[in-house]
Amino acid sequence: MVNTDTHTGPSFSLMNRIKRGVWNITYTLFFCYSPRVLFGWRSFVLRIFGAKVGKGVHVYPKVKIWAPWNLILHNQCGIANGVTLYSQGIITIGHKAVISQGAHLCAGTHDYTRKGFPLITMPINIGDEVWIAAEAFIHPGVSIGEGCVIGARSVVNKDMPDWMVCTGHPCVAVKKRIII
Repeated sequence: MVNTDTHTGPSFSLMNRIKRGVWNITYTLFFCYSPRVLFGWRSFVLRIFGAKVGKGVHVYPKVKIWAPWNLILHNQCGIANGVTLYSQGIITIGHKAVISQGAHLCAGTHDYTRKGFPLITMPINIGDEVWIAAEAFIHPGVSIGEGCVIGARSVVNKDMPDWMVCTGHPCVAVKKRIII
């Protein structure tokens, strides 16, 4: 962060803000209106902006991405239309993970206990074979364990365990996920 007092100026450097401006123009012209089936094209555009994108990744055209250079997308993950990747910090999405419509992954917040309300960024880690269901909200600094399912509209404010079905506000583990 460049500035720890959000009342007197921006938290991010001028270079960061310029990069985001160029990204927003590119996003509008070449990403969000691209045909739905052009997953390879959108992966290419993300790579140009510094995202680490694996093979067979499916990022749909209406995914909102704050800073692609803070994304790590492993092989065969899928991110549906309407997802927000608020990548002020690093967001990692695992192999064969699915992020459903309207989910919001937020890697930044503010420290409301300190003068100036400084921005804090914390990474989000989504494990392999995870499913984040529709309209779930993932807080900064959260890790979702391998094979975990996060129920629709859940609010996840702490780490979730491997191979569990988790749901609620706040999200809690409710039962084992068994693949048959």
